[in-house]
Amino acid sequence: MNRAGNGKMWIADNGDGTYTNPILYTDYSDPDAIRVGEDYFMIASSFCNTPAVPLLHSKDLVNWRVINYCIDKLPFERYDTPQHGDGAWAPSIRYHEGTFYVFVPFPDEGIMMVKTKDPFGEWSKPAFVRKVTGWIDPCPFWDDDGKAYMVSAFARSRIGFKSMLYMSPIEPDCSGVLDDGRFIYDGHATQPTIEGPKLYKRNGYYYIFAPAGGVKPGWQAVLRSKNIYGPYEERIVLAQGNTEINGPHQGAWVDTPSGEDWFIHFQDVGNAGRIIHLQPMRWEDDWPIIGINDKNGCGEPVITHKKPDVGAVFPIDAPEDSDDFTGDKLSLQWQWNANYKDDWYELKGGQLVLKSQIVDASTQLCDVPNLLIQKWPAPEFMVTARMNFARLKDGDSAGMVSQCGHYTGLCVHKEDGKTVLMQRTGNWTKNDESALSLTEISRDVICIRMKVRDERTVSFEVSYDDDKFIPMGEPVEASPGRWVGVKAGLFAVNTKGTEGGAAIFDYFRFEILK
Repeated sequence: MNRAGNGKMWIADNGDGTYTNPILYTDYSDPDAIRVGEDYFMIASSFCNTPAVPLLHSKDLVNWRVINYCIDKLPFERYDTPQHGDGAWAPSIRYHEGTFYVFVPFPDEGIMMVKTKDPFGEWSKPAFVRKVTGWIDPCPFWDDDGKAYMVSAFARSRIGFKSMLYMSPIEPDCSGVLDDGRFIYDGHATQPTIEGPKLYKRNGYYYIFAPAGGVKPGWQAVLRSKNIYGPYEERIVLAQGNTEINGPHQGAWVDTPSGEDWFIHFQDVGNAGRIIHLQPMRWEDDWPIIGINDKNGCGEPVITHKKPDVGAVFPIDAPEDSDDFTGDKLSLQWQWNANYKDDWYELKGGQLVLKSQIVDASTQLCDVPNLLIQKWPAPEFMVTARMNFARLKDGDSAGMVSQCGHYTGLCVHKEDGKTVLMQRTGNWTKNDESALSLTEISRDVICIRMKVRDERTVSFEVSYDDDKFIPMGEPVEASPGRWVGVKAGLFAVNTKGTEGGAAIFDYFRFEILK
């Protein structure tokens, strides 16, 4: 169906005026998007990874690039160590009177906001809209009279209930709430687990686009009312139907300058995470219909479709994946496993120097803060890294990691005068990591290759001559983490309190699986 091309692992643009879903086979969870002029901007959840809240840009809704992050480091000390599934949940992005606003819920701390005049540049530091526990999925809205509001949902794991939506009047500059607000919708009877609300206005109606029914088995609902506080009518407008696109979940309504309407949403596919789809949309009787083959106002997702009419043809593209480390700062596909420190790494002479960070010997690999990781770019692939480990010190381990639920890593470990190749495997929910010593090595350079087959099986190979690769270690059946897909990356740690060690990487290259 889709193919690798243009040097990237996943290309949705078919080059003939059509595209094939998903437009991104990458874990950009809980997307929201807007159009400003002829530019489209999309954001996504990032949980405990930093920099946080990735910002993507497109000219045609099909070809996307990561251009920035809205938050550099999470503004709470607890995220200096990995907090799996916590942190920056489903955000929203809006543009109002020359300013871009992003609302980010931290389910344990509150709803925060960042803003900027230039989305490619620096964003403001996160500031609270409301300090509160269990409020999630906020979306701001400015009405015709200038008054501002925020619709939001609730996380039962924090507050004890869900399936409800809430409306809060807020300061027009988003600096806080004006009063306690009120509940506006109870979805228990017909739209259980309703969440991810996005608020719009059209033809005198207030519309709330919100998924319900659960992430994997659910559907996309729309509520409408002539009063922002309700009561709201409801309709299911997009469901799986006869397709394989399960639970078409939360996303964003966007339009084109030519007047077309489109809907971006995610699909949870497990190990690859929450991948992104683009659906055509139209209006009938002031109700949106999303997808095709609609029955009673409810459509089903498309696979291949004509591209949006944006008035021009733009280059085929996709987010970066491979990296030769030739820049003066890390490429935007990379994130850390927790709040990062600038001195964890150095880019020098076309190489990445990962400086070993001291961790307790009992720390599972999945809980190491300085894992340098990126999202899977395709359902199958292989990725190779060339590593020089001559600078490793006693107690150092450095190598490649498959990070998520059932994780594994292949590393070079130096201890008591010996250098061995080792595989570390475990589960993030259990303290059960095992270390398998594989072979002693007597050279300073090695190529480590990870292969991902069938979106499930992770295995390793090594080469000592950059040519012939031999299998190493045991295959592992990967599993997703808490709300996130599996990631691939690099690491360098020390478990003996020894400082000054480092691993040097020449490249991190994705290829079609052979």
